[in-house]
Amino acid sequence: MNAKERYALWMNSPDIDEQTKAELASIANDPNEIEERFYTELEFGTAGLRGILGAGDNRMNIYNVRKATEGLARYLDENVQGTAHVCIAYDSRHCSDLFARETACVLAGHGVLVYLYSTLHSVPQLSFTVRELKCDAGVVVTASHNPPKYNGYKVYGPTAGQATPELAGEITRHIRAVEGFKTAYKPYDEAVNDGTIELIGKDVDEIYYAKTMSLLTQPELVKEKGKDLKIVYTPLHGSGNVPVREVLRRIGITNVTVVKEQEAPDGSFPTVKAPNPEDPNAFTLAFQYAEKVGATVIIGTDPDSDRLGLAVKKTDGTWAVLSGNQIGAILIHSLLSSYKATGKLPSNGLVVRSIVSTQLADAICARFGVALHEVLTGFRFIAEEIAKCEETHEHTFLFGFEESFGFLAGTSVRDKDAICAAMLVAEACVVYQQKGMTLFDALMEIYETYGFYREKVKSYTLEGKAGIEAIQNATALLRKDPLSAIAGTAVTKAEDYLKPEETGLPRSNVLRYTLSDGAWVTVRPSGTEPKLKLYIGAHEKTDAKVQARLDEIMNDMDAKLASLLGL
Repeated sequence: MNAKERYALWMNSPDIDEQTKAELASIANDPNEIEERFYTELEFGTAGLRGILGAGDNRMNIYNVRKATEGLARYLDENVQGTAHVCIAYDSRHCSDLFARETACVLAGHGVLVYLYSTLHSVPQLSFTVRELKCDAGVVVTASHNPPKYNGYKVYGPTAGQATPELAGEITRHIRAVEGFKTAYKPYDEAVNDGTIELIGKDVDEIYYAKTMSLLTQPELVKEKGKDLKIVYTPLHGSGNVPVREVLRRIGITNVTVVKEQEAPDGSFPTVKAPNPEDPNAFTLAFQYAEKVGATVIIGTDPDSDRLGLAVKKTDGTWAVLSGNQIGAILIHSLLSSYKATGKLPSNGLVVRSIVSTQLADAICARFGVALHEVLTGFRFIAEEIAKCEETHEHTFLFGFEESFGFLAGTSVRDKDAICAAMLVAEACVVYQQKGMTLFDALMEIYETYGFYREKVKSYTLEGKAGIEAIQNATALLRKDPLSAIAGTAVTKAEDYLKPEETGLPRSNVLRYTLSDGAWVTVRPSGTEPKLKLYIGAHEKTDAKVQARLDEIMNDMDAKLASLLGL
């Protein structure tokens, strides 16, 4: 069917509610809007669903949530012996609680036992709960750090990592077999009353808090000196407010000032353009609070509290908003240093990073005698490395990170965990404070020791069908005519991750170029948004030299990609 036919199907279906039909009637004379909403179905990928809120096949709404859940339920019916168990969480976005309840009702209609969080909870807590309650799957309703008009639906497998391509493919197969808008469905109150839906909260939270706090490397020091550390924290209107503050309080970090304007959950995210701790503008209000209370560090978490951003006071009194790579390097160095100092560094320790993350991690790990594995972008690949560690015992997983502000220590959670990361940042602050150092001082010391590794990222966002086609065309052209030089420097190694026989990693739509001076460039379409992402990295003896080198590479690649994208 084409877009007009899909639109008519929704308008004429007795299964679509009148409010939704009224929304669709309002675009009856807008062929472009009809095309955007109905030219395709919202794709279920390894990150589940993510899209703009609204009526239509290519939008996030209760009908697409029900349909996706019907596919998940049919998969569980086919693959789980006995009663399947699924846990569900949701964040502060518009309709998140509604979509979570609809998910629970469809699963309950299939006889699945549902553990539904009674209040908004984070992605890491959902991941933790999958394993803790021995669930067959998990669902969290979130669109992470996207703008307010988005929401999403992420599925987790029984190992508590995000759905693998194989699992997503099986769920997709079942979704496509759903006819029209008909799904199983048990009314919410009925399901709660008969126990098919069980509301959970504080009991599971307590277990999560305990296991998270067990990851501290110097708990006695933090308990004794933590009160001297002044932190400003912003949950950016999301789910981190309660768990981040609770964990910090319990370990002894009691001098925490919360940005009041960003404390309460609010899916409109009224104080920021986007609730993204990667964006320095997200810290605008926090800077004011920090200056007022004399804090030296600011922590921010996104709506589902899987990403953590960090700003630190510099020696000149100004603030530095750190990149995900810089945060990762500080946490790795702090953890490994503490493990070594306390005699807890395992001989088979392992750190895992994504292929677009800083190679400074490699240098740090080499000095401490810790293995480093490189995986594709997507935290589920780090989760898979944890599973391998537990299966083979060849390595002991210590830490994993992505440059996109995702960090994880320990093995109880299998996704990015900003709650745990906030705790580890606070611990690092306390440890360095005893040496008369701030986190910025620590970062400079790392650079002086290992060299200046710097990275830059640029995203090219092209909305709608035409944008997706332009991105696909650009990557196709890069494959057809491979780059032989970038910024006047020869490409010594060009890797196409659609060819796993060349990379040793799973197939992925990624291109990476290594230059003769050790600099690198990676180009990949985003897996969750209509974006083409450019990553570059370089390593020099001085900060000035590495910054100049990055500028050269970025200018050249920016011109190349802009031309390919028709910008």
